[in-house]
Amino acid sequence: MLDILQSARASAWSGTVYRHMFGSYPPARSNTTGARWNDTNLEAIYTSCERETALAEAEYHIAMQPLRPRAKRTLYTINVSLKNVLDLTVPGLLDQLGITADVLSSTDHTPCRTVGGAVNWLGHDGLLVPSARRIAGTNLVIFQQDLSTTEFEVTAEEVVAEDARL
Repeated sequence: MLDILQSARASAWSGTVYRHMFGSYPPARSNTTGARWNDTNLEAIYTSCERETALAEAEYHIAMQPLRPRAKRTLYTINVSLKNVLDLTVPGLLDQLGITADVLSSTDHTPCRTVGGAVNWLGHDGLLVPSARRIAGTNLVIFQQDLSTTEFEVTAEEVVAEDARL
């Protein structure tokens, strides 16, 4: 796996991303409990490259709750600039890593977490990945813990109705 990741092309990445947050949590708050591309030992900030993808990802997680959350929900628009991002949306690259469509959409995140940990270990500060919740959607997972050394600028906030279906 490391050989495949080391041979994959990494580059600087700049663009606009979207982040959905509950309550008063700030958009720069890292996920420390583990998710698809990070385990509990690796902090990550999950963003989406398209507004619709951020909303689809949020709606999936909301639908998994026994009761629909009624907390304030905010969709942030953020300008991001990272120095060393690995793009796993390149056709065939995920397959080489053993991440098939079934693995990507599975609730067992172990294979994806292994890849995410390896990407971080190799020194990348971000990872572009296909969304498991929206066809043709892309997520940017940010591993850089010290955001003072990178651009992470909130440019807009949109409060999403507490009980509205997106």
